[in-house]
Amino acid sequence: MSTPFPFTAVVGQDDLRLALLLNAVSPAVGGVLVRGEKGTAKSTAVRALSALMPEVDVVSGCRFSCDPASPDPGCPDGPHGTGASGSRPARMVELPVGASEDRLVGALDIERALAEGVKAFEPGLLADAHRGILYVDEVNLLHDHLVDLLLDAAAMGASYVEREGVSVRHASKFLLVGTMNPEEGELRPQLLDRFGLTVEVAASREPDQRVEVVRRRLAYDDDPNGFAGRWADEEAAVRARIVAARELLPSVRLGDGALRQIAATCAAFEVDGMRADIVMARTATALAAWAGRTEVLAEDVRQAALLALPHRRRRNPFDAPGLDEDKLDETLEEFGGQDGEDEGEGEGEGEDGDDDPGPGPGGGPGGQPEPDDAPRGDGDAAARPEAGEGGEPQPSGGGGGEQSPARAAEPFRTKVLSVPGLGEGAAGRRSRARTEHGRTIGARRPQGSLTKLHLAATVQAAAPHQRARGRSGPGLVVRRDDLRQASREGREGNLVLFVVDASGSMAARQRMSAVKGAVLSLLLDAYQRRDKVGLVTFRGSAADVALPPTSSVDAAAVRLESLPTGGRTPLAAGLLKAHEVLRVERLRDPARRALVVVVTDGRATGGPEPVALAGRAARLFAAEGVASVVVDCESGPVRLGLAGQLAGELGGTAVTLDELRADSIAGLVRDVQGSGQGSKGARRAA
Repeated sequence: MSTPFPFTAVVGQDDLRLALLLNAVSPAVGGVLVRGEKGTAKSTAVRALSALMPEVDVVSGCRFSCDPASPDPGCPDGPHGTGASGSRPARMVELPVGASEDRLVGALDIERALAEGVKAFEPGLLADAHRGILYVDEVNLLHDHLVDLLLDAAAMGASYVEREGVSVRHASKFLLVGTMNPEEGELRPQLLDRFGLTVEVAASREPDQRVEVVRRRLAYDDDPNGFAGRWADEEAAVRARIVAARELLPSVRLGDGALRQIAATCAAFEVDGMRADIVMARTATALAAWAGRTEVLAEDVRQAALLALPHRRRRNPFDAPGLDEDKLDETLEEFGGQDGEDEGEGEGEGEDGDDDPGPGPGGGPGGQPEPDDAPRGDGDAAARPEAGEGGEPQPSGGGGGEQSPARAAEPFRTKVLSVPGLGEGAAGRRSRARTEHGRTIGARRPQGSLTKLHLAATVQAAAPHQRARGRSGPGLVVRRDDLRQASREGREGNLVLFVVDASGSMAARQRMSAVKGAVLSLLLDAYQRRDKVGLVTFRGSAADVALPPTSSVDAAAVRLESLPTGGRTPLAAGLLKAHEVLRVERLRDPARRALVVVVTDGRATGGPEPVALAGRAARLFAAEGVASVVVDCESGPVRLGLAGQLAGELGGTAVTLDELRADSIAGLVRDVQGSGQGSKGARRAA
């Protein structure tokens, strides 16, 4: 086993180290979500934490790490008597993003269960992580069905494996630690709320600190054991401090004044539910124990708020996490010390030198710089007005100088736009697909290990052979060849590629505001349905990929907000650029079907025969069976119907901005035409 990088050798990242140490002191805090740009020691610090965790006492031979003092009465390896016990280091179990359900929860031998009535169970990662750390790198990329299992285990403290009426249950209480890069997309709100604390990390901009990071990393790579040995004393000191803080924790008093500050802070920031109050209380208590105190002070409450609230105050997926520290200080001051006791009114009370709340200089996560999601590069070309095209936008779309970006209108709930046919893409919530989860639609012979048994089909396959197999009792004689896998239909996530007209004909501010509001609404819908999204814009004489296909819907919203408008309408260039994006994406992810959403009034100007050229570009999508929809942005009493003609060339459908709303008379669900029966057309094109 390789020697981990020492925890105390991590340079900077004080908030990250403090959050991890508080969970080591009090696992009831609920884990840590680490958000930040790549290359900021997120995974290094988490993996290093396991070496500092105190050892755990376990029942000898128990695969589920039962505590000898209070063994699980329902343990599959139980019942445990007063047998031998021992201790082992706390485990850190890593959950790969692409893990299967059986790898996470464990596998049940269906054949033995049916033929012999034996619960032959192979434990999974949730069993391995019991009383330890479960670490998920890139947790925001975890598949939905694994997220559901994690949520169940985190809520109930146990894992259940169900296979056709055969059930196995075991305890599973773990410290959940996740890392993520926000550029790759956000977490589901339910899982986000399960993390007790969150921290934002970013690389230091101080040259001296960056030099020290490189120096230590090179020294570790050259001689891991020697480097770890040089930090052994610091590691031992932190490990001893964790043990001392754990012993002190039950003696820490959380006074009424501190509780009032916690409740007032959560109310002031309008967080949902009561979990935030509980997590803040546990975190403040752990902070006091870590500092060697038996009394929670106002500074503990403040630090607890900075760690526990930023990810809970988001009102929609496009809100950046964070906390207004001035508002926090005002709330703490207003409700400080109201129980008449010395709770440390204001900040800086408590003169004891042991009151240092962390392993390094303090500071809350609110002071960390936000990830830079501002658009770069791609928008520069689009921002330049065309020569000789100054003046106000013309109704014909023939010109118009660049307009300053219009703000998006308030988003609304949109119709469900789905790709017809049956796909085989990644699990999601948009279009029909063959999946491992969903309603059963048939049975087939298993390819590889059996995961979902079709009981009726299995019995039907085994029944004709019972006499030949010498059946003499009531049990059914089942062979491997009799087993049948259930074929299931669920929902998949698609690639929703937005092709947005930003030309002069769209530049009327009220109109562009409505268009951006519609696209923002579709982005919100894509977030909820677990889609990938991309953004192509066209104006002037060219088209740009404002955002390559990504799972980060909020990054698309940022690009959309700053989208400039003006110039001619190179509709053909926009369609051809979108076609190229789809071609490249099919090579990367051939199973994911695409839905192209063209947002335009249908006008095409600039260059020779712009309308004919746009028609030829649109027919490329129709020939390949790509599902498409045109959002018709034409307004005014006289309508040319150009967007409808474009939809016909694409082989798709057209909807107006009003029809896009879910509460419109037209209904709630619309299958977008032009998919060529699912992913077959896409695979042929690839």
